[in-house]
Amino acid sequence: MTKRASPLDRFARDLAPGTLSWIGVRSERRGEVISVKQVRAIASHGLRGDHRMEKTPGSARQVTLISEEFIDQIEHFTGHEAIDPALLRRNLVVRGINLNALRHQRFQIGDALFEATALCHPCSRMETALGKGGVAAMIGHGGLCARILTSGEIAVGDVVEVRPEGENLALF
Repeated sequence: MTKRASPLDRFARDLAPGTLSWIGVRSERRGEVISVKQVRAIASHGLRGDHRMEKTPGSARQVTLISEEFIDQIEHFTGHEAIDPALLRRNLVVRGINLNALRHQRFQIGDALFEATALCHPCSRMETALGKGGVAAMIGHGGLCARILTSGEIAVGDVVEVRPEGENLALF
């Protein structure tokens, strides 16, 4: 699949790297999100142990990401002092990188290569999870969906770094 070009692509290469701060998987749809310290990302499928592994291979939503900075905004807008990332039902939490600037970009976490595909909009379940106004609080702060291009192990503490198309992953 050809990546959609954006005039902003050239600026994404200058993004400061971030850090993976949390990983969550759930074995079934609507199931409990389990926090893990490391997991294997499987190309074209998803994270080992996550229900999305069983979905159509090649899906644009194999993994979902949100940033700690977005979670801070959601806490602010909802009045929550702290929000457990599992409550937001995303797979990966990152910090220190402009997550929206990663949209349509390739990036590496640990040994795996990802491509951000689309914004991850909040579902109506966030109204129950966060209380009245939960969905509105997440608009623009819901994170990203991504596909896995190259399998590899990822772990909390790994660097999150843009890898422009054409760069050889093996060199990094």
